[in-house]
This record gives sequence, structure tokens and C-alpha cells, in this order.
Amino acid sequence: MTQRSSGSWTLSAISFVIFAAALGTLVSRYVGFLADRVENNFGYLPDPAATAEFLSELDQPRFAQAGKECMENVQRTDTFLYRYADEAHRAVYGKPFTAWDQGSAGTCVSFGWGVGSYIGQAVSWKQGELPAPPKLVATEPIYGGSRTFARLPPVTFAGYSDGSYGAAAARWVAGRCKDKDVGGILYREVIGKYDLSRYSIDRSREWGAYGPPREIATAAANHRALAVAQVTTWDELVAAITSGYCVPICSDVGFAATKTRDKDGFLPRGGQWNHCMCCISVRFEDGPGKRDGVLILNSWNTTWVTGPKWPSDQPDGSFWASRADIEAILRQGDSFAIGGVSGFPWRKLEHREWMSPSPQASRRESTINHALAL
Repeated sequence: MTQRSSGSWTLSAISFVIFAAALGTLVSRYVGFLADRVENNFGYLPDPAATAEFLSELDQPRFAQAGKECMENVQRTDTFLYRYADEAHRAVYGKPFTAWDQGSAGTCVSFGWGVGSYIGQAVSWKQGELPAPPKLVATEPIYGGSRTFARLPPVTFAGYSDGSYGAAAARWVAGRCKDKDVGGILYREVIGKYDLSRYSIDRSREWGAYGPPREIATAAANHRALAVAQVTTWDELVAAITSGYCVPICSDVGFAATKTRDKDGFLPRGGQWNHCMCCISVRFEDGPGKRDGVLILNSWNTTWVTGPKWPSDQPDGSFWASRADIEAILRQGDSFAIGGVSGFPWRKLEHREWMSPSPQASRRESTINHALAL
């Protein structure tokens, strides 16, 4: 029998090498795909110089200045702004308000600002400042506008990489772009030939690259947040929320230590999230919950986090964060309060119909007590 040389390859060996190479490529692509999904669930790209430039353009850049009346009249009252959104959502859509979902795209800044604008307008409606409950706010114009028109100098092509920052969104929704005819807030409805009734990742990325079409950019100017102000302290945050003004927060502070809320509905700080979310409620240690905290609404749908809630109607997809963790976020300088139709006047919110623990729990207790009395 002829001996095969050590330098020759069998068919099976060649097949194995080809298989291994193909498998390695597949694994590499899958790992890259997972990495992209993880990265794209965030989307905050800080720009401290541009944020400082925007603040320099404001007459009253800090909430302590713009919301001075709120600061002077602040009351330590547990405040749940999501309840206003729930009532408005039921009035318009006939179903409860729920957390939004940005999907596998780095559009978090537009979601933080979109939901903050929506909840703020729901409060204004309940306060009698708006004639009708608001529709949901469209995120795609905020995302695209913040990446193009709202930059200085304005950008005509921002590229297809995801991400934005808080001050750029503030500039857009307040209509403070260099082009004074563009910028503001649009709703989930049909505008001209553009159907914004449903969130579109593809549209977000297209408009994020080239900016929203002129028709959309100018239509947004019909609804603007007349006031925005930087929030950097706990006292400013409390004054804003208890007066009915939501605060989108942008930072690298993460809450990845666990995906299960503790008995009081809190998540502990952990890891790094270059992310934007929205502060929508506040609670105090002298209240029923016995802990100072801020309720943060995320944009990763309703199931990414589980565990106990407080109150019982706390929105799925949200979590409470401690004062210390919130202060760490605010110190990074890219969090803003969104003003109402008249800026930042102090408003005494009506809580009598929404007493803790929650409307649902209160109704259940009334039913039980009524049954026991029979």
C-alpha cells in the first residue's frame, strides 16, 4: 500500500476546515448582532460643549431660575404624573397608558423627550390649560430634528449611526434651532403624506440621517414647548415634578444590577447605560413608601423589568430610583424639565381623587369594606 504524505489533505479534513470557518463566521456575526442590539437599546451620545452652548442661549437656563415660583412653593407631596397620562390615554384611545418601546434602535433620547412631552400635556389638560386630552407624541421628528436641524451648525447629513443628546432634543422641541421655522412637537397621526400613527425604526434612522422632511419640520412649529430648563439638583427635580413638569434624564448611570424591583419598587444602580429615560413621579420618606425616590419610565416595553410595584398602579416597564442615584444622573448636566403651555408657573396639582396607594387599590378596598358592612 502506498503511504499518504504528511502534507496532503483528506476530503474529510478539508470539509471540516470549511465547516469550522463557516461556523466561526456565523458565530462572529451572531455575537455582533447581539452587541448591536444591546448597544442600540441605548442611544445617548453626550456632547458637553454643545450642551453648554445651548444653555448660553437661554435667558434662564436653570430650573431654579425659570421655575423660581415652583421652587418657592414646592410641597413634599407624593406625586404620580403617570395617572394624568393614563386618564388622557383612556379618553383618546379607550385603553390604559403603557410604557413605550424603542426596539433595537438607539432612539432613546426621542423617547424620553416624547413621553415627557406627552405626560406634561396630559397634566396641562387636567389643569384646564388645554381644551382636549393630547394624542401620543411622535418620536421620529424629535429624533431626526435633534440630530440635524438642532445641531449648531445645522447638519444636513448626520450619518446612520444611532444616537443623540438631551440638549439637542431640548433645542428641537422648544423651536430654538437656527432655522426658526422648524422644530417642536408632532403627534401620532397622519401629517400630509406621512403616517406617523405608528413608531417606525426605519423612519427614525432615515430622518436621523437626513433630518425630517421640510413639511414635517415646519409642521412641528405649531406645537412647541415654550420653556425648557436644565435640572441639576434634587430640589429642582422635586419642584418640577410636583408642579407637573416631567424631566427627561440623559446620563451613563445604569441600573443593570438586577431586573427585579425590590419590595418598594426600586432598582439599585449598576453598570453603565448611555441612555435617556424620563422622570415622571416622586415620593418622599415621610410618605407611605418611607423612601425618597423618583419613578423612571424606560422605553424598553413593559416586560424588561419585573417585581413589586408601588403604588399598585405603577406602570409596567418603570422603576423607582433613589435620591442618590438620581443626583448622580443630574450632575452630568444633560437633563431638562419640559414646560407647559405657559412655561413653568407653579401649579397646585389636585391629588384628592388620586390618593395613595392607587385608584385601583382604593376601589378594591371600598368594595371589600362595603361587602363586610352588609
